[in-house]
Amino acid sequence: MSTIASVAALAGVGVGTVSRVLNDSGAVSGSTRMRVLEAIEALEYEPSAAARALSTGRTQTIGVLAPFFTEPSVVERLRGVTRRLAAAGYQVTLFDVERPEQATAAFRSLAGKGRVDGLLVVSLPPTPGQLERLRAAGIPVVLVDRQAEGAPGVYTDDVGGGRLATEHLLELGHERIAFLGDTEGGPFGFTSSEARRRGYEAALEAAGIPVRREFIRTGPHRRDAARAATRELLALGAPPTAIFAASDHQALGVIDAATGAGVDVPERLSVIGFDDIELARYCGLTTVAQPLEASGAHGADLLLAALAGGEPRSQELRLELQVRNTTAAPAGSTTHAAESRPMRTRLLNGMMRESQAI
Repeated sequence: MSTIASVAALAGVGVGTVSRVLNDSGAVSGSTRMRVLEAIEALEYEPSAAARALSTGRTQTIGVLAPFFTEPSVVERLRGVTRRLAAAGYQVTLFDVERPEQATAAFRSLAGKGRVDGLLVVSLPPTPGQLERLRAAGIPVVLVDRQAEGAPGVYTDDVGGGRLATEHLLELGHERIAFLGDTEGGPFGFTSSEARRRGYEAALEAAGIPVRREFIRTGPHRRDAARAATRELLALGAPPTAIFAASDHQALGVIDAATGAGVDVPERLSVIGFDDIELARYCGLTTVAQPLEASGAHGADLLLAALAGGEPRSQELRLELQVRNTTAAPAGSTTHAAESRPMRTRLLNGMMRESQAI
C-alpha cells in the first residue's frame, strides 16, 4: 500500500509539500503541485481520513439528523443532500431519529469536537440551547424544512401551500372540503401539517364557507390511519366531495379508502395531497409540489458556504400546484371537468426568495 512518503519520493519533494497539496494549500508552485498530483494518481494513494483530520482540524464528514429517514419525502431530501456533499468531497453520517429522545441524544453527542465538520437538520426543531452548544463547538448548523432563530435554513410556506390546495378545490366548485392531517402538538415538534390546516381554514373563510369541525381529521402519519379517517368522513350524512390531505402519503390512503368504499376518484371524491413524492407522479395524484430533492441540495450548499467562512442566508423555496387526475368538479356541477382541470401549474411565492436568517 502506498504511503505519503512514497508519493513524496516519486514526486521528488518532501512529505510536507505532499501534505500541503493534499490540504489544498496555496504555498506550492503550480509545477510542483502537478508533479505531486501525478505521483498520487500513479501510486493510487488515498490519504488517511484520520491523518487529514489531525492536520486540518476537519473530518471531511457532515452529520445529517433526519427523522424517519425511510419516509419517501425524507429520502428525496437526503438524495439532494448526499449528491451535493459527495461532489464537494464530504462523507455523510446519517443519524436516524425514530424517537424524541434520540434527537436529544444526537444533538448532545454531536456537540463534541472532532465528530463532524457541520450538521444538517431535517424537519426537526433544535432548541436554542442545542444550537448554542453546537455553535460553541464550532459546528455550523443548517436546517432543511424548518426555521429557527439562530440558524439559516431552507423552507417553504406551509400556510400558503394549504391555501393553494384548498383554493384549487374551491375553484372547481367544491364547498364540502375536508382536511386530513397529522396529530398536532406531538413530541417531535413537527408543525407543517398544522400550518397547512391553517391555510385550508383561511381559504374557506375567505370564500365565505364555514369551517366544519367534523370535516377536520388528524391522526398518526400512517396510510392506515388516513384510510380509517377517510372511511369516517365518507360515512357522514353529508360527506365531503373533496379531501385535502396534508401529505401525499396520506392522500394515497384516502384514495385506498375511497376505492374500497366504491367511491370513484375524482368523479365522486376529489383528492389533493402535498409534497409531490415520486409515487405521486406515477399515480397521477394532484398535489402541492415542494422541491424535495432541491431543498436538500440547497441546504447542503448553505452548509458548505458556512464551512467556507461565509454567512449563508435562509432560502424560501417555491411551491407549485400540480394538477393531475384526482381532482375534478363535484358531481352534478355545471362546470365541465375539462374546463375545471386546466393543464397548467400555479406557483406560490414566484421565484425562490432569500431572507436573512433570524
